[in-house]
Amino acid sequence: MAGPVAFFAVFFAYPVAAIVARGLKTGGNWQFGRFGEVLARSDIQHVLWFTTWQALASTALTLLLALPGAYVFARLDFPGKQLLRAAVTVPFVLPTVVVGSAFLALLGRGGLLDEALGLRLDTTVWAILLAHVFFNYAVVVRTVGGLWAQLDPRQEEAARVLGAGRFDAWRRVTLPALTPAVAAAALMVFLFTFTSFGVVQILGGPAFATLEVEIYRQTAQLLDLPTAAVLTMLQFLAVGAVLAVHARTVRRRESALRLTDPARTARRPRGAGQWALLGGVLASVAALLLTPLAVLVERSLDGPGGYGLHYYRALTTLDARGGAFLVPPIEAVWNSLEYALAATAIAVAVGGLAAAALTRRAGRLVRGLDALLMLPLGVSAVTVGFGFLIALDEPPLDLRASWILVPLAQALVGVPFVVRIMLPVLRAVDERLREAAAVLGASPLRAWREVDFPLVRRALLIAAGFAFAVSLGEFGATVFIARPDRPTLPVAVARLLGRPGELNYGQAMALSTILMAVCAAALLLLERVRGSSKTSGEF
Repeated sequence: MAGPVAFFAVFFAYPVAAIVARGLKTGGNWQFGRFGEVLARSDIQHVLWFTTWQALASTALTLLLALPGAYVFARLDFPGKQLLRAAVTVPFVLPTVVVGSAFLALLGRGGLLDEALGLRLDTTVWAILLAHVFFNYAVVVRTVGGLWAQLDPRQEEAARVLGAGRFDAWRRVTLPALTPAVAAAALMVFLFTFTSFGVVQILGGPAFATLEVEIYRQTAQLLDLPTAAVLTMLQFLAVGAVLAVHARTVRRRESALRLTDPARTARRPRGAGQWALLGGVLASVAALLLTPLAVLVERSLDGPGGYGLHYYRALTTLDARGGAFLVPPIEAVWNSLEYALAATAIAVAVGGLAAAALTRRAGRLVRGLDALLMLPLGVSAVTVGFGFLIALDEPPLDLRASWILVPLAQALVGVPFVVRIMLPVLRAVDERLREAAAVLGASPLRAWREVDFPLVRRALLIAAGFAFAVSLGEFGATVFIARPDRPTLPVAVARLLGRPGELNYGQAMALSTILMAVCAAALLLLERVRGSSKTSGEF
């Protein structure tokens, strides 16, 4: 536990506390009366209500649409499955500014929906909800589907032999085993939508604002740090309460599971019902996930002289850039890859140690660490970014000029994924296996290497892949700390989108397409590695 606790204390708690203190301290005295003043404002009350409502609605809609997909990817075998699994994960790592622009092209004035049906959904809550499903579909599919694929189907078949109907057997046997994974997926989706920033700002217009959007507005536009600090603390407390409830309710349902090789559980669709379900999932994936991605690719190729590589060639030069970049924008690709690899190594090391510690279920201190590790997903990225600039500016932590600052910020978001992916599989390992290894003379380290690691090897690969992909697309904190001569892909896209002109917009679409291609290649490689492995433990 020492490593993860120290990491979060230095690179999360300290920066967040520093920025909150700047807003709530006056002349060395804490001004807690500002909480009442801020909460009494009707506009803030409306922001709090909308933040909670849209997060609950987004989570429910995502589960409704993604759980059938989790079943299809876990239990059915069909051509192109690995490629499609990687494709549905790509939206999760795209910068929010890119996704917002893509959905505007689909749902806004002159978009595909407007041209086909004369219907516009931009500046409505439906655009926000659909964009949130677009982001978080993969979270449910990968988190729930990974465990579902390892559940032995013979247990459900045995229940049916004993007289249970198909639905009753699923409800009594499979659903209880899946409950921790479903709860973990719902928790992550809720946290992401509760702290949604780019999607709401671009698609919601001035009528809708979440806490994250309001924090940014109070900080960057109004320079009202006291109000921003109060809202940050409110968001922090709300997320902490959700994590505490989650930890208490889900822990009671966890138990050792009989896991099997996923290759033995997936079968070709049988019967009209399974074929119809497969068709429905493929149609929903094509309409909701692949269409926005196709719009980005089409716009990156639609140059002033017709379709071609005009915008891609422009990425290699500094001409007509007007000072937006100190280096050619194409260098953002290599910067992002370097940062993401470093962030993945940090996230896997910290998250792996934390997951191993949390497996023991030893006392309230360990349970508190479980909630602590999820807090970066629920704290404003604006707060973390500003906190890095304010707190990490003096020796021995003067890291503002160091390249490692960006991977550290990205790893804060990657660690929760590593923990949430590995932890249910580690807890599902029968404790008697570890005890038998200890009786036979194995040290704790050797018992983990010989018993736990073979079972969680796939989970570790999935965790590393998620951490890498999330690091590639991280934007909220990176935009404040990335050096001008070493921008990441999301930062470069945001700069281009913030400048007028067809050339800048086309280059933003080109960089977004490159980001999609890199993520898809990494995820497809991960699928191939996972598919070639014969060990269990995928989650």
